[in-house]
Amino acid sequence: MMNRVVLVGRLTRDPELRYTPAGVAVATFTLAVNRTFTNQQGEREADFINCVVWRKPAENVANFLKKGSLAGVDGRVQTRNYEGQDGKRVYVTEVVAESVQFLEPKNATHNGGGGNGGYQGNSGGGYSNNNAGGGYNQNQQSSSQSYDRANNDPFASDGKPIDISDDDLPF
Repeated sequence: MMNRVVLVGRLTRDPELRYTPAGVAVATFTLAVNRTFTNQQGEREADFINCVVWRKPAENVANFLKKGSLAGVDGRVQTRNYEGQDGKRVYVTEVVAESVQFLEPKNATHNGGGGNGGYQGNSGGGYSNNNAGGGYNQNQQSSSQSYDRANNDPFASDGKPIDISDDDLPF
């Protein structure tokens, strides 16, 4: 048997983080996933899919995702039921996420695009997509030297702090 779901969509609201009586974190959120076709008016419709994630990934989802965030969910479909306050049986179908991927930078705007198009270095060093020499710029004095794999390791510790912008982090 197989029960596998892979979704990519945007959160319709901020995730809700709760804890079980045993202290286990659980986050719930709804993902809006566009359909691959348009309706008769030429508009693209979306499905709104309830998702739940447990433990540390739940805390990460609550801390780093918000309404409008683009996320990928890998998990399984689960159905459950319970007796509602009115005494009627309530049936729930949801995706239990085994992993949630954050698909855009932390400070991205939610207008359909994401990110700045690449990693930009600064004068203190860093990887730059537009470096004409194709090399790694250690600092301003050596910026004209290209990276030589055999003799110069740019990741070797020289005792200086690494200057990385929040925009360059994948989470």
